[in-house]
Amino acid sequence: MTVLSYDRCCAEIVTQTDLLRSRVKGADLTAPVPTCPGWNLSQLLRHVGGTHRWGETVVRTRAAKPVPDDLVNDVAGYADERPDVLDAWLAEGAARLTDALRAAGPEARVWTPGPGGTAVFWARRMLHEAVVHRADATWAVGEEFTVEEDVALDAVDEWMGFGSAPELVEPRPGVPPLLGPGRTLHFHATGTAPGAAAEWLVDLTGDAVVWRRAHEKAAVAVRASPTDLVLLLYRRRAVGDEGIEVHGDAHLLDLWLERSGFWLRE
Repeated sequence: MTVLSYDRCCAEIVTQTDLLRSRVKGADLTAPVPTCPGWNLSQLLRHVGGTHRWGETVVRTRAAKPVPDDLVNDVAGYADERPDVLDAWLAEGAARLTDALRAAGPEARVWTPGPGGTAVFWARRMLHEAVVHRADATWAVGEEFTVEEDVALDAVDEWMGFGSAPELVEPRPGVPPLLGPGRTLHFHATGTAPGAAAEWLVDLTGDAVVWRRAHEKAAVAVRASPTDLVLLLYRRRAVGDEGIEVHGDAHLLDLWLERSGFWLRE
């Protein structure tokens, strides 16, 4: 069960993209994006618009196998675009993706590069892709970033799903094993509304990674606001930063963060 409904995810794709567009309006798009080394704002925006068109193609065509993602990361030639052209391109991509998702419906079977196999995956993934890159752009122009509580909580939920994939525990040369006795992690999004699903337990003690929403003692506990917790998972914040409390085995936390982010590097 997700925190956000399918319809809300679809709507938030446009909302988050509009917030991103407004944040960079009037900015120097050749300015570097420190949290995305090698990219400037122009290239970051091209990447976001490219993900929209990638997802839209998959959903609209009901693709059953991988679709080329050239528009997603091949942004080297887009370092100095006209702001008005890029802004319109971003808006169009978000609208096209949202229209395709709504036309398909949540149960539509499509290829997904992660668990799910339905249009729900794309609605959720494209939403949180926009959220995190809005943070990147916001910091690049020297502003403060925040995101609504329920959107942040859903982003953590999505990460937990990726963070329990079988790929996490596959042996890798020179990489310490993730699973082992006593290895548990607890995450608590603080300051949330009463009744919010704001605590997660990651259990590494068995043969696979298992997570659940729970308030339980663990080998390491992390407390942070919903926004900061998302940014920590995506390595936009770090252990030791103001507002992020870590109690217990920080080395286990570092190991899990590194391994659970495998899908961002592949």
